[in-house]
Amino acid sequence: MQKQATRSEVPEHKKWDLQHIYPTQDVWERDYKHLSEMIEQLTSYNDNINSAAELYDFLQLDEEANDIFERLYVYSNLKFDEDTSLTHPQELVSRMEQLQVSLSAATAFFVPFLLSWNEEKLEQYIKEDSRLEYFKKDLKEVYKYKPHTLSKEKEELLAELGEVFSSPNNTFKLLDNADLDFGTIKDEDGTEVELTHGLYSKLMESQNRTVRQEAFHAYHGAYEKMKNTLSSTLGASIKNNVTISRLRHYPSVVEQSLFYNEVPLTVYENLITATRNNAHHLNRYFKARKEALGLEELHAYDTSVPLVKEDSFDLSFDEAYELMLKGLSPLGNEYLDILKQAKEERWIDVYETKNKCSGAYNWGPYSTYEGKVAHPFVLLNHQKNLDSIFTLVHEMGHALHSYYSHKHQPRNQASYSIFVAEVASTVNEVLLMKYLLNTTQDKDVKRYLLNHYIDQFRGTLFTQVMFAEFEKITHEMAQKGEPLTVESFSQVYEQLYRDYNGDTLVLDKEIKYGWGRIPHFYTPFYVYQYATGFSAANAIVKAILEEGEPAVKRYLEFLKTGGSDYPIELLKITGVDLSTPQPVEDALSLFKELVDEFEELMLKDKK
Repeated sequence: MQKQATRSEVPEHKKWDLQHIYPTQDVWERDYKHLSEMIEQLTSYNDNINSAAELYDFLQLDEEANDIFERLYVYSNLKFDEDTSLTHPQELVSRMEQLQVSLSAATAFFVPFLLSWNEEKLEQYIKEDSRLEYFKKDLKEVYKYKPHTLSKEKEELLAELGEVFSSPNNTFKLLDNADLDFGTIKDEDGTEVELTHGLYSKLMESQNRTVRQEAFHAYHGAYEKMKNTLSSTLGASIKNNVTISRLRHYPSVVEQSLFYNEVPLTVYENLITATRNNAHHLNRYFKARKEALGLEELHAYDTSVPLVKEDSFDLSFDEAYELMLKGLSPLGNEYLDILKQAKEERWIDVYETKNKCSGAYNWGPYSTYEGKVAHPFVLLNHQKNLDSIFTLVHEMGHALHSYYSHKHQPRNQASYSIFVAEVASTVNEVLLMKYLLNTTQDKDVKRYLLNHYIDQFRGTLFTQVMFAEFEKITHEMAQKGEPLTVESFSQVYEQLYRDYNGDTLVLDKEIKYGWGRIPHFYTPFYVYQYATGFSAANAIVKAILEEGEPAVKRYLEFLKTGGSDYPIELLKITGVDLSTPQPVEDALSLFKELVDEFEELMLKDKK
């Protein structure tokens, strides 16, 4: 039986180098001790800030403490994700979660304390000490939260309960990455293989329908077996969100989530409405796919298999990297040079190994232990398929966004919003797709790519909006006191799946338990931003390819802005205004055109 590789079997140059953050565990421990001492110092400021200088000293200490905390926390979690079964990284993560509670508790007094002043007093302090200008934007922002800020005692209590509120997410992560057993199946060659997150996506592209079917049932069946535990963790997470939202006097959890970025609720609602109104085009696509495959019934495990057998993208990681550089060439030499630097300096952890965290992400602290600006780190689970190529391109979009924002923004403005994060990753994906479609002359390869582009729309826009509506409905249920159970989750999820995908897909019994395997549900109202980001990215790429250098310049300027303004305002730098429905409607119009072309290409030979 073919088994997963262990981490020790992977060449060093294909693993990230976390020594860029901490060269040794001793240095980590030194920072940990220093942060513990700083937390004690921060506690001494509780209700004890009586001058401009003392305000500056507190804010400076708080920023330095958070800088060290981020570095310790990110390093610990990256080590944990290398092998989630190892005890030592688990201990590091646990220690950091405890320290996070202490840090939050030590500073929980500040916002209520600041809000006890009138703004004139704050303005006077800023005039008295010019060093406070650095913190002015953040300080003024606090007053926006005045209606949602609790008393000092309640804020401190909430801070102390931070570890409790994060428990459902931690439980799901351990279950999903370390404890869940998907069993073994036989691959196309008849070889018994251990089913994993990474291998599953590859098997869903198998030309052997029996392999796809068995992999589907084994993978989804593992979640079905854990449905009671998963409904408990997800239900607890949703209830926690609702509790915090009520305590802070927000009308709903979704409005609390949108408040931070000043995203109007209409953006969320219009996204759902527009996508639902265009869902029939997705059903058209499934009908064409069903006919192209010559199937009597189309199941979920038939939706990822390439309609054209194509081996052009069975690429190694190094080959995929070279293809990425070619595809992203419209962004210019500066951008490409940073991508080359990332590979050479080992920012990337490439291959799937036993007990490694599934999926892919970009993450990194603002600074290293030496105080230098840090580069980001990228986790992959690379397979030899087109999806992995696009995953690489996607995550490197995030990585360069982080690199640019950290390099060009001070620490307190370097962290960009999730709302704009998905723009940078998707711009890369769309550029690569356009490059591939424009450079191939092979009719079958073009069909293959067109199908993949439609699937990008399906996964990034339609599926994510379906998830977003699931979150909205289930949080509303919790707010009304309705039960969150296996049955209620499954009923909502199955109905939404039918609404968005249409009646062409035959729903296997495991489909209704799909809510149990979505990690983003533990970060409330996150997923809709994939859809808005995808819409914005398509508009940006259109401008880059039509205008050239002026559009590239605007786009790179956007990447450098970090969190210096609200995301909708930052996107206007690129020429995209997401406060209007136009970008989403344009993206959905493009999807319709792609389906039209798909029907013509795939079905004309059948006539």
